[in-house]
Amino acid sequence: MTTAETRLSMGKALSALGDPSRRAVFEYVLHAAGPVGRDEVAGSLGMVRSTAAFHLDRLAAEELLEVSFRRLTGRTGPGSGRPHKLYSPAVREVALSLPPRRYDLAGELLAAGVEAAVETGMPVAEALQAVAARAGEEIGQEAATLEAALELYGYKPDTGEDGSVQLLNCPFHRLSRAHTSTICGLNLDLLAAVAETAEPGCYKAVLEPQVERCCVRLVPQD
Repeated sequence: MTTAETRLSMGKALSALGDPSRRAVFEYVLHAAGPVGRDEVAGSLGMVRSTAAFHLDRLAAEELLEVSFRRLTGRTGPGSGRPHKLYSPAVREVALSLPPRRYDLAGELLAAGVEAAVETGMPVAEALQAVAARAGEEIGQEAATLEAALELYGYKPDTGEDGSVQLLNCPFHRLSRAHTSTICGLNLDLLAAVAETAEPGCYKAVLEPQVERCCVRLVPQD
């Protein structure tokens, strides 16, 4: 599988788990003692059987669950009943988090910044700023729109009546709590470059620390 195909597959898996009911179904199967059927899932989660079946089959289609068939009565031969469709967790390992986090990106930027500082003698803070800005430019160039870029990296943009863009999710949440100055500064430089590259002259990035949101807001330029 190519890198692009892998990213698409991971994106579809994340999308499949984005629905709260479907995620509840997945977690039930994940923690079950063995393969489970549609009736068990529906009864345990208080769902209509057809709804449980829909979610189970969607998870199986995204290769998050595996399907098998077995008679639950233990009997064989005529009169033993039809085999039941059973679901169990897939062997495939998928790294997902909800809401979306991008600690991989933060780690790459931090490592690249430290390496640049060592190689050039530049202060680490300045090296991080330059690395984040270059990464933001690349993200802005790859995306069709600013909104698409923000959605792709998990920021969950929400445009208000005043035209400013609130970012309802912080992809670096845990790191920003432990290392606020470093991570929020890096995030500011990253998003400033994303916005300027994707939609030149339209937005500027400003720091507005929030408890449950991203520390950056994009405001219209005068």
